[in-house]
Order: sequence, then C-alpha cells, then structure tokens
Amino acid sequence: MKEQIEKISAYKEAGVDIDAAADLVEQIKPAIRNTMRSGVMSGLGGFGALFDPKAAGYDDPILVSSTDGVGTKIKVAIDSDTHDTIGIDAVAMCVNDLVVQGAEPLFFLDYFATGKLETDVARAVIEGVAKGCEITGCALTGGETAEMPGLYADGDYDLAGFTVGAVNRDDLITGDDIEDGNVILGLGSNGVHSNGYSLVRKIIKESDGIDYSSPVPFDMQITIQDKNAENQVSHRAETLNDALLAPTRIYVKSLLAALKLKSKDGSPAIKGMAHITGGGLTENIPRVLPDKLAAHIDVSKWELPDIFKWLKERGNLDSYDLARTLNCGIGMVVICDKDQAAKIEKILINHGENVYNIGEIKAHSNSDISIVLDNLSSSWD
Repeated sequence: MKEQIEKISAYKEAGVDIDAAADLVEQIKPAIRNTMRSGVMSGLGGFGALFDPKAAGYDDPILVSSTDGVGTKIKVAIDSDTHDTIGIDAVAMCVNDLVVQGAEPLFFLDYFATGKLETDVARAVIEGVAKGCEITGCALTGGETAEMPGLYADGDYDLAGFTVGAVNRDDLITGDDIEDGNVILGLGSNGVHSNGYSLVRKIIKESDGIDYSSPVPFDMQITIQDKNAENQVSHRAETLNDALLAPTRIYVKSLLAALKLKSKDGSPAIKGMAHITGGGLTENIPRVLPDKLAAHIDVSKWELPDIFKWLKERGNLDSYDLARTLNCGIGMVVICDKDQAAKIEKILINHGENVYNIGEIKAHSNSDISIVLDNLSSSWD
C-alpha cells in the first residue's frame, strides 16, 4: 500500500493529478445525466459506451459518424478566460455535419487535453459540451480528459468531439436527387461560428487599440439556444469577446422536423443540405451538388451581418475572399423542391430559424462551375 501511494505521488510530481481528474468526473456527472436519451445502454465510467439503435426507434438504420474540433477559436476562449460556450461549438461542428445527411445524432464523446488540469476550466468546457448535447437531443456517453505536461503551454487546452447518428435507409440524404429548378434556402448563423479564426485573430492582432475586452464596435445579437426552440434567448454583444465566442448554431432539431416533409413520390422534400464551415459558401455548397448543376446564390437576399462587415473592412478583405472563408451570415443551406419550399421555410421558422430564400439550382454545361454568387460586389462592397 505504501509503495502504491509513493507511485501515485511520483506521478503527481511528474505533472499528472489523478485525484483532480477523478474529482472532475464527479463534478460533471449532473450535466451529463441531463443528456441521456432512449437507446443509451451504459453509464458514465465504463471502457466503452453502448447504444441500441432499435431502442431509439430505427428499423433499418444507416450509421453516420463525424468528428471535428473548434479550430483556433479555442485560443480566443483561452486568451479571454471564457470557457463556458466553447463546448457547444465542439458539439455543433459535429452534429451539424450529421444532419445534412438526414441523420439524427444519437450520442457524442469529447476529448479534452491539457498540460495541467485546471478543474474549473475543464468543468466549464465539458458542461458546455453537455449543453450542446442537450440542445441537439443526443447523449453525452463518455469522453477522455488527458493531462499531458510538456505537450501544451501553460493554460492551453484542446477540444475535439466525435458523434454517431442514424438514419433509416430510405430517408438518407445524399444530394443525388438535386435537380435544375430546386430552391436554395439559407439559415441564419450565430456570428462567425467556428471557422476562420486564424484570420479573425490576425485581424484583431493587427488592429491598434483593440483587444478582446474592447467594447464591441458593431451591433450584434447573440442567440443562446435551449433544448426547446421556444426557450432560446438573445442578447446584445457587449465586448468583442462576446461577439467572437457566440456559440455555433445547432440546426439539428429544426432540420429533423423539416425532413419529415415528403414530396409527392414519397421521397424527402429536402434534396440536399450543406453545413457552411471552413471554405465558406463557395466551397461547401458544391460538395452536395451532382455534376453539371450549379448553385446560383443571390447575396442581396440577406443582409451581411455587421460583424462580417467589420472584419471585411479591418482585414481589407475583398468580397469573394470573405465568401470563401467565413459563413457571412448563413450557417446552413437547404436545397428543396420548389413547390415545398414555403412549407419547409414555415417549419424552420417555427423552430426558431431565420430563413432566407437565397437562390436556385441551375443546369450548367461547364462542369467546372458549381457556384455563382450574384450581386456580390453591389451588395457587399
């Protein structure tokens, strides 16, 4: 017993505090319990998480998986010592990628790594992950807290997520059914979301007299979602830090509701979706389009949010560069039948989304052209 205690003490002297890690697990258990749902077969603390798709209501499920991080947005959280929403971003980046294929996220696992475990910071981050899972409706079934002294600078940490979802075979969204004349709907974003922060941080670093604590130099309403769409609340950003750490919007519940709408032939009325992440509008929308079809986007159909106008001006960015780097106010794109567009829009609005009819799909003889941004200069310059 004495030898065992001495070994544990030696490990702590090497920079790894097992007791702190165990204490963290106890502290986050209440938040994790709030994410439980049908299908979960195991509790927190096992070596692996068990999930039963049949118990979750699936007859012929296709499993869909996704993993992602939050990029250098995490440095904004670290530098400003604000850690309570970055976990929502980690969930959002994963589950939004699942739902574009028609899948319901079922469970989520997180990976939190740091040089020295600061329990208060880790708890805030992981409670944010649990909040994101609550908003989504998926279970936080486990994760990893890794303390690795010497690998991270003091105060630094990293965060990544992994999620698995399911969709019945007949309801899978592949984009193969997208055709000429389909309508493109854009769903409003909640700020910059979780991409482009290397550019954002560079712009702020090179701006004299501005840091994260500076009063926000533009008007911005931040939406904080809840597991019930009607309970989401908005407030005005007060500091630049508030604006930049606005959590990525989670579109899962609104899109799952809209996916229930069927075309006359019984197929989903939604033909394709694109999560607008790294690469902005120009890189993500073409990913779901069949050959010889192009997305014609009219950027005058929505107002470029003030935060993007400010970044454009401060960073001396041209409009096309803005569109291929940031979401520019559109966090998700939905492509659907023209005769079903109004019904889909109504469902999405009823679930708290800001929806814009931003364009249409057109046949194109040049297969190298997959997206056209109309009125770009006149609207954003």
